[in-house]
Amino acid sequence: MSDAPVAMISGANRGIGASIADTLLAAGWRVSLGCRTPPSERPTRDDWLSYHYDALDAASGQAWVDETLRTFGRLDALINNAGILSQSTVLEASGDEFDRVMAVNARAPMLLTQQAWPHLVAAEQGKVISIVSLSGLRVRSAASGLYAMSKFAAQAFVHGLRHCTAETRVRATAICPGFVATDMATAAQVDGASVTQPEEVARVVQMLVTLPPSAGIATVPINWQIEDTI
Repeated sequence: MSDAPVAMISGANRGIGASIADTLLAAGWRVSLGCRTPPSERPTRDDWLSYHYDALDAASGQAWVDETLRTFGRLDALINNAGILSQSTVLEASGDEFDRVMAVNARAPMLLTQQAWPHLVAAEQGKVISIVSLSGLRVRSAASGLYAMSKFAAQAFVHGLRHCTAETRVRATAICPGFVATDMATAAQVDGASVTQPEEVARVVQMLVTLPPSAGIATVPINWQIEDTI
């Protein structure tokens, strides 16, 4: 069995997650893609795994972790990338929408990290990287209110986790992009050609997963324009 490092990436069937997978594969990593919808291409290769993962189903997370360890024998990095968009204000949002957005964007990364944790601690230098959002650092508009609530929680999770890693060699980082050229940006009616590209976020992830524990980075904001709120 190969001794190349292994990364689990949630929400990896397209967009940022797929770019992270491609970038890490090119850098010699083995990747385990957690996808609610399978990728359109399923290559036959021994450094690539696709497995069903639904952020609303904690049991699917444990099954994915178990299959990753069965297939690759180790786990070095967990990339919490799965997320959903809301454009509801805090006065419009229903209780059901609140529950769903919080479950996917905040609860799921916490539970998946708990499930992967023993294997990350066993790694030489484990990493937990959450793709949060600039909405985890500021509230840009009324329409981003509910989404920002979930992303502030996702950001707080990473910082809470960092305190838990003190006696280990695991390090946690929140990456906080603004608009990225993905389906989510399209839904928000943003011109994808003018904003941050998925592969640019993936390059930051690649840099972070190679850093030693002595160079832990808490938060990486990424934006396509200058704004005075960060």
